[in-house]
Amino acid sequence: MAERALVTGGGGFLGGEVVRQLLERGDTVRVLGRRPYPQLEELGAECVRGDVGDREAVAQACAGMDVVHHVAALASPWGQGAVFERTNVEGTENVVAGCRKAGIQRLVFTSSPSVISPPDFHHHEGVDESVPYPPRYLAHYPRTKAQAERIVLAANGEALRTCALRPHLIYGVGDPHLIPRLVSRAQKGKLRIVGDGEVTVDFTRVENAAAAQLLAADALRDGDQAAGRAYFITNGEPTKLWDWIHEFVAAVGLPPVTKRISFRAAFRLGGALEFAWKTFRLGGEPPMTRFAAVQLATSHWFDISAARRDLGYAPERYPLAEATERVIAHYAAKLNPEGKPGVTT
Repeated sequence: MAERALVTGGGGFLGGEVVRQLLERGDTVRVLGRRPYPQLEELGAECVRGDVGDREAVAQACAGMDVVHHVAALASPWGQGAVFERTNVEGTENVVAGCRKAGIQRLVFTSSPSVISPPDFHHHEGVDESVPYPPRYLAHYPRTKAQAERIVLAANGEALRTCALRPHLIYGVGDPHLIPRLVSRAQKGKLRIVGDGEVTVDFTRVENAAAAQLLAADALRDGDQAAGRAYFITNGEPTKLWDWIHEFVAAVGLPPVTKRISFRAAFRLGGALEFAWKTFRLGGEPPMTRFAAVQLATSHWFDISAARRDLGYAPERYPLAEATERVIAHYAAKLNPEGKPGVTT
């Protein structure tokens, strides 16, 4: 049955894939974003200009919709707390208010596994959604995403069914965060193995993350099992992080990563750099933060059995190896457009 779906942040990496999958199955799609997106309009989406921090703009975008996919967020390891608050917290409050005003009965929120990220050295290996929020956070992004997740789940009720998805390390060609940061640091010779280099992490293909959004919306329509719950979303293929990085940089012709730094040294360095950036109001982001040190030195992979059971989530449809081949081919061509020798594509 065709529906009318609003996608906040539909111009982004994940949001754009959500839009494409909704249109492919015949839904009517409206995108709320801060810029025009002609590529989405060409596919058949309606694009309206607006910021999720603007309550009236969100309310207008919600009018006439059946379901909302709230994907928009400020995702960065560094920045001013007030900016994260406006987008991630106030923006989510505005979306919930917009749903209620428009009589929308379903809201799927794109959260993050970082909402349970520990403030110190602690592995998350095969954990499920029973892991509680930590008492404090090392960065504004996980802190505000946790606040937003709480807002969405607390809003669940008879009039509005809600759930939250926690896709981990969303991956594929066009990713604006994970691979570009890796490539940039490797090119500059600033990539370091943090800790013992034996950590295991989960990735999520962008197609699977988007498919989970649609499945969650359908589950909220068809019953109460998913209502008021959060779900980890991954490819279900835990991967040795530094083995994967070594293979990637070699395949695209980047220099090998050989330098190391202990977790304790990286954590202390991150704290010192954060202090310097705040004190002297330096531009950009520090080359190391405490949050990054923890993420790079600890394992974080998750049990997705709840998403399989309640949502019918099946990541096998989009395997990780296929995405890795595409990403390597993309960056090998981008970094070596003339096909220089010694590059594996």
